[in-house]
Amino acid sequence: MNETMTKNLLELTLGSAIKDKQTTTLQTGVMDPPMPEGMHYRAARPIHDARGHLIEIFDTRWDFHNEPYPQSYLSTLRPGVVKGWALHKLHEDRYFVVAGELELVTFDPRPESKTYGLLSRVMLTGDQPRIINIPRFVWHADHNVGTTDAVIINLPTAPFDHANPDKYRLPIDTPLIPHRFDGATGGW
Repeated sequence: MNETMTKNLLELTLGSAIKDKQTTTLQTGVMDPPMPEGMHYRAARPIHDARGHLIEIFDTRWDFHNEPYPQSYLSTLRPGVVKGWALHKLHEDRYFVVAGELELVTFDPRPESKTYGLLSRVMLTGDQPRIINIPRFVWHADHNVGTTDAVIINLPTAPFDHANPDKYRLPIDTPLIPHRFDGATGGW
């Protein structure tokens, strides 16, 4: 191949390529994506001994979240399945993934928020346990991207009201949120 042909192929292929974005930092090796304003997480630290391990999920003495935890529940999500889109007006969800690999996708439609219009994807796994909150009025969807069931504990800030559920839904393929779950099944 001559030099001109090589240069043209290089320009042609690079002109169509997409450059990788930063995914880690030199200092920590981890870089979380920007999350909606008011959303944050706290890493958990497993305590191991000869019998097994213990992980503290939530403690009111932590400076994590100042709202009560009047209810907790455990749910599972099968591999390749999406639950969402959902939004709560009156309470926040607080997730802790016990096992599996869950991609939590959020979309912030709050006009007064600093992160208005932001789409965020956060990986939650049993291997790197942490608790994360999902603020009121933020759309969220749970996508099991692993090969086993994802096991999630939720510690919402208010108990579920069976007579008047605080849950609003959109289909997972809504054109109103700029995200596609290619190849995933499920819905709300």
